[in-house]
Amino acid sequence: MSDKTLLVGDVGGTNARFALARMVDGLPVLDHHESFPADQYPTFLKGVAAFVDGCETKPSGGVIAVAGPVEDGAIDLTNSPWAVSEKELSTLGLNPVRLINDFEALAWGAPIVPPECLEHLGGPAAGDPHSAIAVLGPGTGFGVSALARDVHGKEMALPSEGGHACFAPGNPVEDEILRILRERYDRVSIERLICGPGLLNMHRALARIDGRETHIDDPAQITEEALADPRSHCGATLARFCAILGAVAGDIALTMGSRGGVYIAGGIAPRILPFLKASPFRERFERKGRFADYMADIPTWVITHKHAALLGAARVAFADIE
Repeated sequence: MSDKTLLVGDVGGTNARFALARMVDGLPVLDHHESFPADQYPTFLKGVAAFVDGCETKPSGGVIAVAGPVEDGAIDLTNSPWAVSEKELSTLGLNPVRLINDFEALAWGAPIVPPECLEHLGGPAAGDPHSAIAVLGPGTGFGVSALARDVHGKEMALPSEGGHACFAPGNPVEDEILRILRERYDRVSIERLICGPGLLNMHRALARIDGRETHIDDPAQITEEALADPRSHCGATLARFCAILGAVAGDIALTMGSRGGVYIAGGIAPRILPFLKASPFRERFERKGRFADYMADIPTWVITHKHAALLGAARVAFADIE
């Protein structure tokens, strides 16, 4: 068992979260949490340095999960002006230090999230423990990953950029949404609809389909009005958002063979949880034609743990020093 203290981070397009990690009885324990807006510091390195400087116990190494693809030990965040490399991070005395995709970290973290931090969204109470799990979800963007597992207990996280796969409409209304968004984007990915900015895209497209105007320009206003009045236009937008999220989650489960379960992460799902549970999410998840029975056997959950990605980053960090 390692007695080291390591740095773990979870950096998205909106917020940066850091903590110190220790291993206790084979599981990571997080201390000294800190979260701040990503625009609080002009560079990623200064944000990390500010956190390390404030720690009484200095971490000797660590893993930072970031929202975007990591290439050659460097990251240029997809929805943020921040960029950083492992080489730069090592100047802070972190050795070893690694950057990984944020949803890769969530794939490692999902299986060790405490049961009280999971909200069941349908299907059986548990999935096949030897099959893959999928982790996906909307926030500032839309992330996708999976954790491959076998009967011998071996695991491997599969980072991806699945949020940038093409959006596939499931009915005539969604056909029209796609047509409208193509006027602006040419190629319409899942992330153009299923994330914070995507919610606004969807609301404007639905207003155009209905032949009405909308002056809403903040996704948060859509969710607030939808939760206050599910029968409102904003309620219809959020219901469509949840339905498409279910359809996308089902497609990813089929692609990954995720009979171990599907975990919905990101910042949006926990905030709309009662609405999501009452929405067409699960119906669209299972509506896969000849594979409807296959889908019915796959459990779906929402991760409500605020630091699930940090737990996953800690698993990777301690594995790196073993």
